[in-house]
Amino acid sequence: MGGAEPPAEISSTGAGYTRHESSSLLSRRFTAATITELRHAVAAHVEAAGLTGDPAEGFVLAVHELVTNAVRHGGGTGHLHLRRQGDELRCDVVDHGPGADPPSIRRAGGTEAGGRGLWLADHLADSLILRRRPDGLTATVTIALP
Repeated sequence: MGGAEPPAEISSTGAGYTRHESSSLLSRRFTAATITELRHAVAAHVEAAGLTGDPAEGFVLAVHELVTNAVRHGGGTGHLHLRRQGDELRCDVVDHGPGADPPSIRRAGGTEAGGRGLWLADHLADSLILRRRPDGLTATVTIALP
């Protein structure tokens, strides 16, 4: 962790503004060689944030799928940023791929070797957002805390 915490995010509610405290839990670069270590670190931080049981396991799997996709399809390296934002966990996975349009979220057929990662992430987290950048893709998953 270390370093200064990011500033709180402010959002409009129509009746004024609401302050959503955002605290960084984990920020780390990754490669294919560090995927397993990163998954264990994410799991520990998710549990420490108060998410346990099936929701925690699902969220960790969703993050793992995004990291694996970033390595496989996004240039082989990336950056993960896990944070607590208000009453939810949010994880951004940034890759360094060609900056193509975000892939479609689909469920692969039974004989296909791949194609399930985004579908799993979408179903295991409360939300999945894919954003294209000139130098890659950012995939963000969120889940409510109990």
